[in-house]
Amino acid sequence: MALAETENMQGAKTEKPQGYWSGVGARVARDPVSMICFAVVLLLILSAIFAPYLGLADPYKGSMIARLKPLGTEGHFLGTDEQGRDMLARLIYGGRLTLFIGLMPVVLAFFIGSALGIVAGYVGGMTNTIIMRIVDVFFAFPSVLLAIAISGALGAGIVNSLVSLTIVFIPPITRVAEAVTSGVRALDYIDAARATGASAWTVIRVHVIGNVLSPIFVYATSLTSVCMILAAGLSFLGIGVRPPEPEWGLMLNTLRSAIYINPWLSALPGVMIFITSLCLNLLSDGLRSAMNVRD
Repeated sequence: MALAETENMQGAKTEKPQGYWSGVGARVARDPVSMICFAVVLLLILSAIFAPYLGLADPYKGSMIARLKPLGTEGHFLGTDEQGRDMLARLIYGGRLTLFIGLMPVVLAFFIGSALGIVAGYVGGMTNTIIMRIVDVFFAFPSVLLAIAISGALGAGIVNSLVSLTIVFIPPITRVAEAVTSGVRALDYIDAARATGASAWTVIRVHVIGNVLSPIFVYATSLTSVCMILAAGLSFLGIGVRPPEPEWGLMLNTLRSAIYINPWLSALPGVMIFITSLCLNLLSDGLRSAMNVRD
């Protein structure tokens, strides 16, 4: 018995402690809703990436004879659009643009906003005042109207949509980063690092970034679904992606004239936007809960 206890103690000593991100991954894996949403988002991303290898019809080739075919038509499982183009192919290829324009602005805003917020929160003083007052100017406008105004000024196009949406999401991420950094700056280990003579860049790189990126990252993930809906909205209004590119928001715009002829067909791009944004939201909530180790 004593031998067994000794072996158990030795086994416990040799067991490596679980890291923070390993624990987050384990908690997310135990959440069935998060895993289902992750599987759906991963399937959409993979289908968009490998669309040319799926044997789909040409998403740009149409036929006026085959226009507005209903769901289940032979050779067109999801029917055809107003120009006779295959809807299944356009939905899958459209996921490329929709996901790219919906995710890339948040990624760019995460890096730019985090850098501005961390500098403002750590340095403080006049630097903080200048950065945060500029951010407050952007907060004076609703995000939807600001995105429409910037896109309207720059003109339609993928690059202009990316620029306008990135500008919209930099201010909220900057504000969160500044608030988190201001709280970390007052902690004892930051004062101890300064007392050793470490430069401001060293303190930020070694002690600040690792402790503030997690809450900033969680907040940024919650913006992905909003960004995707805004990107689709810009295309729907005609100031986003230009025709004939397959994009879910643009497809909603072009199919709205057929809503009384084939309503199920017209609703397909909207269903894709709804499913994707819902899964991104639920996945973000699951990630937030998994990273909240206090609970």
